[in-house]
Amino acid sequence: MIIISRHFDFCQDGLRGNFCPVAAFFSVKTVITMKRFLLILFCTAGIAAALPAQDSRLAQQYFQNGEFEKAAVLFEQLFETNQQNDYFFDRYVDCLIALERYDDCEKAIKKQLKRDPKNLTLYVTLGKLLEQQYREADAEQQYRLALSQLPREHFGVIRLANAFTALTKYDLAIETYEKGSELLKDKVVFSFYLAELYRRKGDTPKMVDSYLNSLASTPERLPTLQTTFQRFFTNDDYTELQKQLYARLQQDDNAVLYTEMLAWALIQQQDYKGALRQLRALDKRLRENGGRVFQLAQIAGGAKDYDTAIAAYEYIVDEKGRNSSFYLESKREALRSRRNKLTEGFAYTREELVVLQQLYENFLTEFGRSRITASIIAEQAELEALYLNDLNKSITLLNEVVEFPNLDPVVSANAKLALGDYYLMQGEIWDATLLYSQVDKAFKEDALGNEARYRNARLAYYDGDFQWAQAQFDILKAATSKFVSNDAIDLSVFIMDNLGLDTTAEALTLFSQADMLVFQNRFQEAFEKLDALLRDFPAHSLEDDVLYLKSKIYHKRREYTQQAAALQRIIEGYPEEIRADNALFELGELYQTHLNDVEKAKELYEKLFLDYSGSTFAVEARKRFRLLRGDKLQ
Repeated sequence: MIIISRHFDFCQDGLRGNFCPVAAFFSVKTVITMKRFLLILFCTAGIAAALPAQDSRLAQQYFQNGEFEKAAVLFEQLFETNQQNDYFFDRYVDCLIALERYDDCEKAIKKQLKRDPKNLTLYVTLGKLLEQQYREADAEQQYRLALSQLPREHFGVIRLANAFTALTKYDLAIETYEKGSELLKDKVVFSFYLAELYRRKGDTPKMVDSYLNSLASTPERLPTLQTTFQRFFTNDDYTELQKQLYARLQQDDNAVLYTEMLAWALIQQQDYKGALRQLRALDKRLRENGGRVFQLAQIAGGAKDYDTAIAAYEYIVDEKGRNSSFYLESKREALRSRRNKLTEGFAYTREELVVLQQLYENFLTEFGRSRITASIIAEQAELEALYLNDLNKSITLLNEVVEFPNLDPVVSANAKLALGDYYLMQGEIWDATLLYSQVDKAFKEDALGNEARYRNARLAYYDGDFQWAQAQFDILKAATSKFVSNDAIDLSVFIMDNLGLDTTAEALTLFSQADMLVFQNRFQEAFEKLDALLRDFPAHSLEDDVLYLKSKIYHKRREYTQQAAALQRIIEGYPEEIRADNALFELGELYQTHLNDVEKAKELYEKLFLDYSGSTFAVEARKRFRLLRGDKLQ
């Protein structure tokens, strides 16, 4: 500082425009000294700023470790240096309460009240202290004092209500918000906060009413509310929500927001038909393009409610017409939903299949046969091959598909895989393996490539080339597709178990030939092969596999009683064999879906996940058991 003053003494001439060598000399010294001074100043300030943060962490650590004496000292010091930080004071109070220093604590709170009389949360803090001493009447008096001084100010209301909520005093928090609404002359300003409190109290009607009030006042809150409902709502809560939404719509049938929320609530309850009614009305009222209805159709179809999906798609087709951007997709998806409804229901007639076949023809007549409609042609080919038993027509259709120029490679690959299967059904093994190999080459590192390799390996197994087939299955065990991997593991283990037991592969060859006959839908010939195997190789380890393959034939022929008998024989006669868990799962599924005996299905699923906990079916069996028992699964 001496240097600085000397600098100013000597540089007067410099200020008048005259050069002063001494002043110049001292100005250099001054700059250096000032830099050092400022550096020391900044470092000191940094250290001073860091000390409270360090003390805060140390105090918190003491508090968490239960060392309340040490924590109290630090929190008191921290608050005294920063009286705007309520957290330090609250922690200090908590320490004193934990140490049962009630008099000190009361003095500290009252002292702070004198400093900050408008901080109403201090009354709540004092009430908490009094309750700790079983002075409930005195505590209630403090809570009432806080409420009586409630300001006509939004933040102040929320702050006091939060203080009550932190003590789980939900009724007082509700009273705070209700009084705040009166003071602010706005009945719905605190609706969302009230709804949260009613939810915690378990008061469903008031909770729902408050949530809907908050939605009416703040429509952009809709996504937040939907997330909240999905997280916390039970079936009863959704029922109450629907009830109140219907009541509000009767008072104002043009309330778009309530209609949208009602449709969403119905979807959560899987009432897709009810949701469709609401969304159709909304679509007409707002003169939309059918987008909401299309999304619902997708959801309903995914949930296997095909009737609602079809109705939704048909609404778009009939009401919106060809000008709609959803017209083509709605036509396409309606066709797929009709197909899925039939083929997954297992109760179709040939007449129904013929009607579906004609719908495919109508679609292709309207939209033409090109790469755009290739996937529909492929679906029709599957219908012809697997349900109408017209392999020649299905092969013709797929050959047409793979010849389309600029066809999507994935559509082309799937068509070739299906075409390979149909050639295999006709006994055209060379054509089948050629198509599989083309897909394998085109999708080397893709799931489709794995699928193609699996089908080629399966073809080798059918043809009796067991060693090569097993080597391929072993490679495919690591496939990214779960289905390919599981199938590869099953066949690899199956070949290893049965090829290693005999000096000859004759029994396994008979079985693999029968397996191919089943794939080709030549069921009578397959039965003859299997019966020959049992006759020529009595007490062979393949006996349970023979029963399992026969059960597949019965299923394809929709002879469910015979299928159940075959699976039951596996469960009872071969509980230690690898087919036992498959048989349990499939028999449970059979009783659930076709034989209409839910109790028997539950019994089988339970046995599976208890006795075969390591099975790949165990998790799904437990899930189905719980669903059949009536549990609500997330």
